[in-house]
Amino acid sequence: MKASVNDECIGCGLCESTCPEVFAIGDEGTAEAIVDEVPEENEDAAQEAADNCPVGAITVE
Repeated sequence: MKASVNDECIGCGLCESTCPEVFAIGDEGTAEAIVDEVPEENEDAAQEAADNCPVGAITVE
């Protein structure tokens, strides 16, 4: 499973607080996926972050 964040990100930090093992706010103030592959134990949290992103900027597949 891979996670990605697109240009729609507003940097609210919800994903980072939901799944800090996969998402972090980068130097530009927007979120980024910090792993190439989402660890199996973090898949549910990563999907929750994607589902709750207020602008739909996260894709997990």
